[in-house]
Amino acid sequence: MCGIAGFFSTAPLARSVAERMLDALRRRGPDAQHQVCWNADFGPGGDRVNSALLHARLSIIDPRPQADQPMANDTGDIWISYNGEVYDWAGHAKELRAQGVEFRTRSDTEFVLKAYQTWGIDFLSRLRGMFAIAILDLRKREFWLIRDRMGLKPIVYSHIDGNLAFGSTVRSVLPFLPADRRAFSQAGIDAYLAHRYVPAPGTILEHVRRLENGHWLRFDLESRQVEKRRYWHPRPRPAQWLPLLDEAISIRTVADRPLGVFLSSGIDSSVIASRLSEIGKRELQTFTAAFPGSSMDESAQAGSIARILGLPNRAVPIPQRISAEFERIIADLDEPFADPSGMPTWYLARETTQHVKVVLAGDGGDELFGGYKRIDKHLRSRWRGRLKFAWLPVTAGPAMKGWRKWSSELKMSWLEAYSLRFSGFTPGQRLFLQPDRVAGPNTYWRFPEEQAHSPMAALLDIDRENYLPEYILRKADLCTMAHGLEARAPLLDHRWFEALLAVPDELRFTRPPKLFLQPACAALDALDLFHQKKRGFNPPLGDWLDVDLAQRFDGLGERLGSATSGQIRAAAVARLAAHYRDGHKALAEQMLQLLILDESLRQLSALRGDSPDA
Repeated sequence: MCGIAGFFSTAPLARSVAERMLDALRRRGPDAQHQVCWNADFGPGGDRVNSALLHARLSIIDPRPQADQPMANDTGDIWISYNGEVYDWAGHAKELRAQGVEFRTRSDTEFVLKAYQTWGIDFLSRLRGMFAIAILDLRKREFWLIRDRMGLKPIVYSHIDGNLAFGSTVRSVLPFLPADRRAFSQAGIDAYLAHRYVPAPGTILEHVRRLENGHWLRFDLESRQVEKRRYWHPRPRPAQWLPLLDEAISIRTVADRPLGVFLSSGIDSSVIASRLSEIGKRELQTFTAAFPGSSMDESAQAGSIARILGLPNRAVPIPQRISAEFERIIADLDEPFADPSGMPTWYLARETTQHVKVVLAGDGGDELFGGYKRIDKHLRSRWRGRLKFAWLPVTAGPAMKGWRKWSSELKMSWLEAYSLRFSGFTPGQRLFLQPDRVAGPNTYWRFPEEQAHSPMAALLDIDRENYLPEYILRKADLCTMAHGLEARAPLLDHRWFEALLAVPDELRFTRPPKLFLQPACAALDALDLFHQKKRGFNPPLGDWLDVDLAQRFDGLGERLGSATSGQIRAAAVARLAAHYRDGHKALAEQMLQLLILDESLRQLSALRGDSPDA
């Protein structure tokens, strides 16, 4: 796990640009930081450079310095800067050795590099894992950016006037951007208000894009043009699912650093822990977020699960007050990102990294088996299909209920309206906050290119394109990597996923959800996990807003109005805040969303003032 960045500029830049980009990644890779810089002819760079590959390393496999990055092949004409983990590659490495390829490290980085050198971009079909890969091929004068199939690892880029920059985070690319190309994106702000985050391919910056999961981007060093393509289309591949799940879990326990498990009282992490116990990995410590005194506290049941399975468990109390760390958390979230559970995850990761450097987590189970309540709710109106009433008006207001809420949904097709089941501000609230904005799309979600075989499958495909990679997995990546902790998600193994696609719907999609997985955790049958109420991962949001963060409401509207150049109306923010304080507590998550936007834009505005020396 690491942070990566780099650039290819037609004009020489001060080397300090590369240093500032690398500095933005240090928390992601605390063990080693390196840069390789070139001049216009790809000779060694001096004080001014045209190109650079940058890497901040969290050492997990083969922690020796010879496995550091950026890494070159034996002839120095192919370079890699890579973030992630590739699993189960020994068989492919044996195939390469049979062709005369030599390895000098035990790292998956060198395998990825040599696999590309031998098989070209088709090597992607042999990768199993999570990755954001940057490969510079000086033989062919081209550069590749590649994001893993499910989107566990992030990568953003900027392509301006034939210049390309990329990085694991928006903040790592920002130092490269010219001063006049650092504006906030109006669409990005609106998308954040709509979804609590900015969905790919957008970001909060006008000239920075996010590479979608399962895609690669190719940059031609001669023409300076880019080409982007989806390289993975999941297909059903029948297999015995339990052995394949055990394999997916087992290969993710390979590490040269201590390994543990995030354990809640829910089904997904319990399945991971159960299978680890079953295959003999009982020495692994489990970590649970605890909310003392709250009805949402899962630590007692998680402790019971761990005891039954013979796994040690550590409960991590989540603080009742977060104001002291609020600015640091927002910085670690990179750009505006408003999942309330992100903050408990950040605290859980901070404590966990004191004990282990790798954790297995249950991310992805709800997206694989339809575990969210919003899915059932939306399926009730599946009869609508493509039917929509685009002529219906959008009524602006601080609270959207009844007919006003229905009209927003009916303006969209049934599939498009699914995005409203998990949203930040409704279209009417967005119009209320941004009265002068030209009407934008109702949703910024992407929709699958291929038609699903059933309504349920269609909704899960939409989640896999949007909510899973850009919300669930982005949170997991940012909150763990902020503390130099690697999180692995066995349930999102692409071979296991494709095996599930071959399972009949009546077996895979049950009510209550996930009964399909019951054989995977039979040791926990006495706890009746599959019939208990889903709790979620909910922090004490009311206390945070009404006490701990209350002072941040003062002047909130004026600050947001200024930061967005008037796109968000100050008076509207003030009215919404007053509405919340008058007792409309259902607005709590939306108020947190505005507080996060305020602090994130403040930090990014400060960084935008640090221009590159062109």
